[in-house]
Amino acid sequence: MAINPIDAAAAYKANVISAPTSMLPDADKIKASDHFVDMVKAATQSVIDTNRYSEEISKQALMGKAEIADVVTAVAHAETTLQTIVTVRDKVISAYQEILRMPI
Repeated sequence: MAINPIDAAAAYKANVISAPTSMLPDADKIKASDHFVDMVKAATQSVIDTNRYSEEISKQALMGKAEIADVVTAVAHAETTLQTIVTVRDKVISAYQEILRMPI
């Protein structure tokens, strides 16, 4: 699954603009790096939460408390989320390597 960086940036911008002002730091304290770090933390936490949920549903299915369809859906969602984060990581590393190859 390829992620278009322009679409990702547009989605990020839309989320920042639509966020309640109480959630945003003071304008004089805002740094671009803070937004990026927060975005990375949120994405990482989302992956962790998705995987934990998948594991929990799997445990419940083993005890007979969850449907197989729920397990399959949760595992597929966790797999897709993990593939997305790995793709983003690969793109970031690729971009960093490209910057290192630029002549000064």
